Amino acid sequence: MQIISTVKELEKSLSAIKKEEKAIGLVPTMGALHAGHASLVKRSVEENDVTVVSVFVNPTQFNDKNDLNNYPRTLEADCLLLSDLGVTIVFAPTVEEIYPEPDTRKFSYPPIDSVMEGARRPGHFNGVCQIVSKLFNMVSPNKAYFGEKDFQQIAVIRAMVKALNIPVEICPCPIIREETGLALSSRNTLLSEEEKATATNISRILFASVDFAAQHSVKETHEMVVSQLNSIDGLEVEYFQIVDGITLQPVNLWEDTDYIMGCITVYCGARPIRLIDNIKYK
Repeated sequence: MQIISTVKELEKSLSAIKKEEKAIGLVPTMGALHAGHASLVKRSVEENDVTVVSVFVNPTQFNDKNDLNNYPRTLEADCLLLSDLGVTIVFAPTVEEIYPEPDTRKFSYPPIDSVMEGARRPGHFNGVCQIVSKLFNMVSPNKAYFGEKDFQQIAVIRAMVKALNIPVEICPCPIIREETGLALSSRNTLLSEEEKATATNISRILFASVDFAAQHSVKETHEMVVSQLNSIDGLEVEYFQIVDGITLQPVNLWEDTDYIMGCITVYCGARPIRLIDNIKYK
């Protein structure tokens, strides 16, 4: 496994691979890797000749400096995990290497990027598109793998790929959860054990809402999830939206579409830590 930190070295290593027309899989990450990331990597290794994993905390997608500063960085541990998974290249550049000068490109894909995370984190998806488009350009992967925990992010990246006509297949991968149901996230490392126990209520109530929804309206299901989570000490819902799984626009009736998702962001603990999750209703 090669650990590469410069674009020049990355391009040099990939040039021989591309000449041999080997299939390349890319797994973009911000590090602090866990079993969820490992599931993406394993799938890429199975489906491609070569797997590239990027480890880069991208500053342009953070609209909160404290969030950026507090984001866990564990490159040594990440490389140890990846070395056992069959990864060919770990690309771990510095900010200066990726952004030698400010990236002034603007990406906009309404209405997909203007709701939920897009409405509450101005500039977030623009930053995501900046870094992902750069990685696609540097690596030229055949396939790229993203976790479905970031459901809206996948929709935005698909819109970008379509708009820019980038020849890459976007491969969504299922959410990996702890035995408690808590969705795996790099941010979970910032929670105390007590806070992690509290956070398990997010998935518990989402799962319960699927059964609840069978006998109740969209509005009643929304109210049930928000009220139950907000009643738990240490949790505060930022938003919960029940949306069309393609357009990400809110639905009013279960009959509105045949693909409905519930997407949620909850603050947990004293700091507090921002956690996201989602559930499929139909």
